[in-house]
Amino acid sequence: MNPKSILIIGGGIQGRCAAYYLVKEGFNVKIIDPKTDDTGASYVNAGYLTPSHIFSIANKGMIKKGLRSMFNSSSPFYLKPSLDLDFIDWLWKFYQSATPGNVERSIPVIRDINILSKDLYTDMHNSMEMGNFQLDESGVLMLYKTNKAGDHEAEVAQRLIADGLAASILNRQQLDQLQPDLNEEVLGAIHYKCDAHTTPTELMPKLKTYLESKGVEFIHEEVIDFRYDGSSIKEVITPQNNYAAEAVVMAAGSWSQGILKKLKLHMPIQAGKGYRIDLYRETPVKYSAIFLEAKCAITPMKGFTRFAGTMELSGINNKVRKERVEAIAKASENHYNNLKITEEEKNAARFGNRPVSPDGLPYIGKSKDFDNLYLATGHAMMGWSLAPATGKLISELLTNKKTSMSIEAFHPDRFR
Repeated sequence: MNPKSILIIGGGIQGRCAAYYLVKEGFNVKIIDPKTDDTGASYVNAGYLTPSHIFSIANKGMIKKGLRSMFNSSSPFYLKPSLDLDFIDWLWKFYQSATPGNVERSIPVIRDINILSKDLYTDMHNSMEMGNFQLDESGVLMLYKTNKAGDHEAEVAQRLIADGLAASILNRQQLDQLQPDLNEEVLGAIHYKCDAHTTPTELMPKLKTYLESKGVEFIHEEVIDFRYDGSSIKEVITPQNNYAAEAVVMAAGSWSQGILKKLKLHMPIQAGKGYRIDLYRETPVKYSAIFLEAKCAITPMKGFTRFAGTMELSGINNKVRKERVEAIAKASENHYNNLKITEEEKNAARFGNRPVSPDGLPYIGKSKDFDNLYLATGHAMMGWSLAPATGKLISELLTNKKTSMSIEAFHPDRFR
């Protein structure tokens, strides 16, 4: 099959990056997404490009944290008890995936897709197709307050260094030379020089403007059903229109599971809510940083500083848990001297629902059930980092090219 027109369901960073590479291959692309404003995970994330993040979220440590946090909604990882059958199914698959063997097998594929994606971000930046958007390659500091956390992260760093990625282990004196004004309780850091960061609220609109200049149509409607014949999707249905589709790319993030049910497909995904606080003023933050114990990510973006973090598995909802926002603010104030986040700034916090698969790996590939359905979703906390690589791989599949890397580990039917 050699489709000429593609309908992408989902206008976040995954959908836009898929469109970016598909239009370069000459496809006619439409993106359908009911959202018209700058909300969602693609806008509120930390903006990191993270070759250093080689471990899947699905591990025994996360299970223990989840069980401990079930009744503590301010903890870094909060799992809200629920009798929802999809949630119970996801939890069971998460438990089955969280074995040392699975974690170890996932490391090289997570590393490789992160490296590929960072290279593609660099190419996108250097092309100047979207102007001079921020791509800061000064790296990320992993700050620790306990020797246990520091020793564990140092082991990760040594592994990355052996794989050829740039990282340094910094004592407090060395750290102060890079990032002054840290709380005295911070003992040191791992500096992942291989990492970088961007400003999502800058890049997302620039990417949309570029795509529209190439003929991509953005349709702000909700997908409510499909018309299909055997193994081929014929139309995507919204309340307003029916859209003919030669090929469909599912990139709807946390909403993908619900939409795919219209095709009688079950894809385990849970929404992992993350929060952000933006400060449009001078702060002590000079380098991107992650607090190892508190699990918060701090980014000096273009025009503001972002304080983000936490993972909340509570289903898709619009509830802002003020205790989680407060936890991010408190952790940040406890890591930097002379930092105080105001009530007004905390009240302006926003959240995004990140699509989390049971094994922490994205779904990238072609469906076995439909010959014109492709999946680009389930990226958990690495959605922003992995978007260009995902878009490139989808375009390679649709043009019958050899993929830039093996995608067997990302197969969308692996939990069937």
